[in-house]
Amino acid sequence: MESLVLAMVSEPSVSLEARALLGTVLVGHGVAARITEVEAYGGRDDPASHAYRRTPRSEIMYGPPGRLYVYRIHGHHCANVVTGPTEQGAAVLIRAGEIVDGLATARDRRPTAGNDAALARGPGNLTRALGITMADLGTDLGEPHPVRLDATGRPAGVHIAVGPRVGVRLAADVAWRYWIVGDPSVSAYRRHPRAAAAGDPEAGLTAEADSGSAGSGSAGSGSAGSARAVANSDHSTTRRRRPS
Repeated sequence: MESLVLAMVSEPSVSLEARALLGTVLVGHGVAARITEVEAYGGRDDPASHAYRRTPRSEIMYGPPGRLYVYRIHGHHCANVVTGPTEQGAAVLIRAGEIVDGLATARDRRPTAGNDAALARGPGNLTRALGITMADLGTDLGEPHPVRLDATGRPAGVHIAVGPRVGVRLAADVAWRYWIVGDPSVSAYRRHPRAAAAGDPEAGLTAEADSGSAGSGSAGSGSAGSARAVANSDHSTTRRRRPS
């Protein structure tokens, strides 16, 4: 079964939702992080998404938007915001953030971080700094829970860069990773070693999924990749950039 829908959609809603999350604040158990890096996953139409196949684990992604989807990979937790619409399975992975409150607590939770900018750099480090675990799965992020989203202070004129998603084997060329240009908390790009070569049709959204398909992103980081810089998410110019 091939995923052709997203190949025909130039601006699916999940990518818009992903960019809208940049600059908002994710609060987790006494620590707050301004979101600086995200990845969009298109659910049932996206071979790289956990929801490409509907399973008990991915069922929450098919529900109402605004819920927290948490999963474990390589011993780390990863936090995702379900974006909807219901039955689509789309979600946004929160890859990195700048700690803006609860710095002492974040340092205690991440004693091996080299500096404060690294406290929530990468999805596994972010959840550890914010204390997010599987116990938070399904949280309504719009309610005053220990884990919640605060979009009230999002700065205007955020400059956003665009590039391929980190560590996915299928749809590896799809540029649905977004980050705030120049922010030191942003993680580095790492391509999955088994991903199709750049430009291969299998690296796009028509790739056929199998039991070895990648999940929603990776907890790691590595070498730099290509990106487009976007001002206010409206216009872009092609360039290469290594995230810090």
